[in-house]
Amino acid sequence: MKTIRSFIGLVGCGLALAMVSSLYAQTETQGAAKVVRIKGSARVSVSGGAWQPLHVGDLVKPGSVIQTSTEDKSYVDIVLGEGEGATPIVFGASGPPSSSLGYQPEAAQNVVRIYANTALGVDKLTTMDTGAGPVSDTQLDLKAGHIFGSVKKMSAASKYEVKIPNGVAGIRGTTYDLTSDGVIRVTVGSVVLAYVDSSGKVVTQVIVAGQQFDARTQTLSPIPTSIGDQMNDTAKATEFITVAPITYITVNPSLYNYVSPSGTGP
Repeated sequence: MKTIRSFIGLVGCGLALAMVSSLYAQTETQGAAKVVRIKGSARVSVSGGAWQPLHVGDLVKPGSVIQTSTEDKSYVDIVLGEGEGATPIVFGASGPPSSSLGYQPEAAQNVVRIYANTALGVDKLTTMDTGAGPVSDTQLDLKAGHIFGSVKKMSAASKYEVKIPNGVAGIRGTTYDLTSDGVIRVTVGSVVLAYVDSSGKVVTQVIVAGQQFDARTQTLSPIPTSIGDQMNDTAKATEFITVAPITYITVNPSLYNYVSPSGTGP
């Protein structure tokens, strides 16, 4: 009898430890977005607080809004999930081919370029270790303006969404370009856009590689070659790696300008 009780006790302890381990494995980790490049000036507001200048190296936590200036060709590059060790790979004339839709690397990190005159909210950046692999939940809010994004391969249970004023884009393993008025272009992967049309009806549209969609006119069409080339160039410019040693293929300082914002921002 004592032996049975001891065995039951051991089994109970084992189950308890397994439950604790399972709970530990599924602990949700809060992430942040790391600012890795700024051209021009930008500012950030945390939880609706006062605007503060944004600098390279800053960690932007969920609940924040990044706003870029109206300066022509200004932008901010962020790596979602803190981007530890993120380093740009700079390509020159000898870099990868720039033919439209021909440059399709697998993203090493989730990178977003925030173009001029844009307001982007970082709503949620979490990762949960389920024991079978990480499950991430990324939620951005494009309040106004224009962004470009490169999304790494995710687990089936992971989620990456970008809200716009009249809808939401679900993104997976994708290189995309999105405006707040509902124009989306995809060169790698696919995007599902759910939006409210002019009649108030919720419409769902799938956009695959090589396509662009304009929610204002409900028009699905091929991406023009010139725009596809621009997206490929941006994909190259926003590549980041996390391992050493760092390899620079061709460095041309005139191509990239790293400028910390000054003053009070836009």
